[in-house]
Amino acid sequence: MPDVEIMGMIGVNRERDSSRGVTVSLFGGGINPKDEIPAGIDADYIAEFSQAHEASGFDKVLIGYSSATAEGFGVAGYAASKTKTLGYLIAHRPGFVVPTLAARQAATLDQLTKGRIALHIISGGSDLEQRRDGDWADHDARYRRTDEFMEVMSKVWTETSPFDYDGEFYKFEQNLSEVRTYQQPGVPLYFGGASDVAKEVGARRADVFALWGEPLEAIREQIRDIRERAAKYGRTIRFSVSVRPILGDTEGEAWERARGILDRVKSSVGETIGPAKPARLQSEGSRRLLDFAAKGDIHDQRLWMPIAASTGAAGNTTALVGTAEQVAESLLAYQKIGADAFIIRGFDPMQDTIDWGKELIPRVRDGAAALAR
Repeated sequence: MPDVEIMGMIGVNRERDSSRGVTVSLFGGGINPKDEIPAGIDADYIAEFSQAHEASGFDKVLIGYSSATAEGFGVAGYAASKTKTLGYLIAHRPGFVVPTLAARQAATLDQLTKGRIALHIISGGSDLEQRRDGDWADHDARYRRTDEFMEVMSKVWTETSPFDYDGEFYKFEQNLSEVRTYQQPGVPLYFGGASDVAKEVGARRADVFALWGEPLEAIREQIRDIRERAAKYGRTIRFSVSVRPILGDTEGEAWERARGILDRVKSSVGETIGPAKPARLQSEGSRRLLDFAAKGDIHDQRLWMPIAASTGAAGNTTALVGTAEQVAESLLAYQKIGADAFIIRGFDPMQDTIDWGKELIPRVRDGAAALAR
């Protein structure tokens, strides 16, 4: 395991002219409302985008999930065939595929890629979005189901004798998988959520708890809370933080670029979402980001909140603004308080991926290595 894990995100279609340079959502799902609906999937772009991440020194890329977008296992399998070392963090929602089958799907892909697969388990922050795929479970029920889902997956990967399972949501008899994971004891499970029930599930089941880009003291408190919860189960857990770097050759150029992105994002989203209008209505994480945005545009010198406010805190929308050196310092500040993984993606996705490999990523890796010594 490297001193720091750096993850990006890939999409399946090039951004349209209307969102070029101000792409809010890489994987679609209606967050870029002025964009036309893509007609298909651009395989060449998937390969090119994945290869750009690999060349820039990323460890993994996230493959997103929504009720409207491409299926992540298929995208990961194709992208992995076009790269050599890059890992794939596949977002997956419990409730639509039984965990025994999902476990075998993940194990199969993990074997075929020789251990380049991880799963980001997401329970869903919008009732409306869930119902588009036929799921009427409420917020807390989704997290209870996720708890069972992750438990069953781990059993499928580790049990060597047939096992039974009888839970609130899943019931299996004499399950035994003939496919083991390449990684042992299983495929790494990433997980996120800001509500109490989410934190409890993550503390009990996750390998990595994913946090959105909040101020340092808020991240410190969340890490402390989740570590204490994990300790009750005799577990340790890692943490990731998700932010959007906005870089410039000088700090002034970075802030000028940031303000230009904000103006175009506001024009793009119109009145559909925005401050006091969470993009994910049942998401405690979105509410937290909007609360921080209401308290001030800038936290910790360069954590910038207005884009999160303007998009209804639609996922990873808080930005770190500055030079590569300054943003690397800000990322390393999170590492100092316990986060050793970062999910970073840009508003100009392909070009940012290429640019970050020149200075930002090397600076973060060098700084993380220095902290580890």
